[in-house]
Amino acid sequence: MTSIARAIAALTLLAALTAGGGCQRAPAPAFEPTPTQPAQAVEQLIRDLRHDDLVSYSRHAVPPALHARLDQAWNEGRTRWPLTDLPLDDRLPAFIDALAAPGAEKQLLTVYQRQFSGASAELRSAAATLGLFATQYLRREGDYSAQERAHYVQIVGAISGWAQKAPLGDLQRARQTLPQLVAGARQTGLAGGPARFRELGMQRSLERMGPFFGRVKRVLLAYGLDLNADLATARTGLIEQNGDHARIRLQYTLAGQLIEAELAVERHDGRWYLTDALRHAEAEAARTAPESDSPASAPDAPVAR
Repeated sequence: MTSIARAIAALTLLAALTAGGGCQRAPAPAFEPTPTQPAQAVEQLIRDLRHDDLVSYSRHAVPPALHARLDQAWNEGRTRWPLTDLPLDDRLPAFIDALAAPGAEKQLLTVYQRQFSGASAELRSAAATLGLFATQYLRREGDYSAQERAHYVQIVGAISGWAQKAPLGDLQRARQTLPQLVAGARQTGLAGGPARFRELGMQRSLERMGPFFGRVKRVLLAYGLDLNADLATARTGLIEQNGDHARIRLQYTLAGQLIEAELAVERHDGRWYLTDALRHAEAEAARTAPESDSPASAPDAPVAR
């Protein structure tokens, strides 16, 4: 995914631990011209994210031939791209299962009351610690380019700052929103572990994840973060172009902080794509070890005791 997409993914998992919200996917424009300029390709991906349109995002992120390879790899259980760019993507099926389980509303609220309710100071401390840990990891580990590392460090700082101020320990807010997140997980029809994602295939799975993606953006809005508004602040500009390669400047506001990044893009058959996104997608398409098709348990999901 783009760096902005990764930021949303990280915020999604953080907020979804405690609460949920509801919204419907915004309709995408009826027609959009094919981007022929480097910056336009980045702008198109941002519009897809604003519309919660993960299907279009997947088609705009990579060339058609690579998309077809990724679709086949999904059907064979070798990848769940582009969901593989989510933090803890291997836990996503278990996360959906835990939310969609019978009685999840009561169980998760019980766990929330015991572990998080009123624990604002502890949650602020945890957010600061996780932010520091993530920054250290990004600077030394992972398959990231230098541009990605520089960008993601800024993202982590903004996320950590937001989490330290957000009312994550507000029990009343959790009571109002958690049932909506549970309902959203059930509406995806994706409960059933990795095998369910494979059974539905890439397009249908992403179609079902789109509204859930929108729901979690509503979660974040309830906790003081308007991601659609932040996406709307994105501005791009061409730094330089040399034939089929170019560098783009991206600026946007995330959780009140200005984020500035440089993105490498390259042209294939008249269209521009993010270089790092292509690299990650190629690695996913080439994966050979199939994922487990057995329904995933949720070892890290909260369990009432």
